[in-house]
Amino acid sequence: MLAAFTFNTAENLPIGLLDGISEGLRVSVSAVGLLVTGYGVTVAVASVPLAHAVRTVLRRHVLTALLAALVVASLAAATALSYGVLLAARLLTALAQALFWAVMGPVAVGLFAPAVRGRVVGALSVAGSLALVLGVPAGTWLGRQTDWQVPVALIAPLGGVSLVTIALLLPTSRPEEEPAAHASDPDTRRFGVVLAAGALSAAGAFAGFTYIVKFLDEVTGVAPQTVSALLMLVGIACLAGVTVTGTLLDRHPHAALTTAVATQAAGMIGLYAADTDPVAASAFLIVMGAALGPVFMTTQNAMLHCAPARTDIALAANSGAYNAGIAAGAALGGLVLSFAGPRETFLAGGLLTTTACAVLLVGERHLHHRTGPRHRARSS
Repeated sequence: MLAAFTFNTAENLPIGLLDGISEGLRVSVSAVGLLVTGYGVTVAVASVPLAHAVRTVLRRHVLTALLAALVVASLAAATALSYGVLLAARLLTALAQALFWAVMGPVAVGLFAPAVRGRVVGALSVAGSLALVLGVPAGTWLGRQTDWQVPVALIAPLGGVSLVTIALLLPTSRPEEEPAAHASDPDTRRFGVVLAAGALSAAGAFAGFTYIVKFLDEVTGVAPQTVSALLMLVGIACLAGVTVTGTLLDRHPHAALTTAVATQAAGMIGLYAADTDPVAASAFLIVMGAALGPVFMTTQNAMLHCAPARTDIALAANSGAYNAGIAAGAALGGLVLSFAGPRETFLAGGLLTTTACAVLLVGERHLHHRTGPRHRARSS
């Protein structure tokens, strides 16, 4: 959980330190923005190849190496005197995170009984969500009080604690022999349905959410100080959504995924419909925030159930598809923004998310008709 919190904080920390990094390294704010965009693209491209490359390496060794890379990259970023060094450090962190999310899931849930593995996924997701609620705001505040290098450097000791704990205490076993190395109910079709729905949901979310500040400023006319408070509420709603959904994953895994995607769609279309009404916009923004974390969490949980081969490869594919969806959604939102406006980015995102919900519903219906008699025969 600490490693998940640390990686997610490291990923998003530049968002709150844009101006400081820009001034310190004498580069444009857009160039600093590439530190976030390039990170996501790297995770999208590298997740599956890296997971495949280390598929036979002991998981304890893989995780300690990834956390060592995080520590080294954080120290390199904190002492960078040029943009090139900082970018290289960010890309190293992105490569480590791409593999971390693929390996960490099966290792963590494999330590627990199958009946409670959904709660384990929920706990890990809560830790990841805390990065947005606690890690990034705290890092942003600290960077403004001191210098941008200080919060970046503090990533290293957090990663170091996780590294030492895992190196000393995690049981060592061959990857293919771990309890959660293979799915409980492998299904190639469901794997494809969840992968597609996750990518569409990510694209929909970030087609609008990337430009939420412009929407609140230009459409609803919310005061700048209120915008900051609303973004904090989004983070709290995300954390609450992940916490509640985590308690339902073991009992209702399919319904939890569909509900999260449908909630996101409702929030985004509601934001478009709210238009200039700040109260309605605020309410629908919180609804959307409550779904952002659960969507990815429930797709990750689904991979542990339906992966057609190794779960680490499936989780890597899911992470890659989700990050590809983020990049595509942000690009689509930018296009819509230039031709229509910030309000329409939420309409586009809502329609994409609605499509994801339709993919899930149609896919589940097809799978139910196809597998129903088989499961009934088994139970009898």
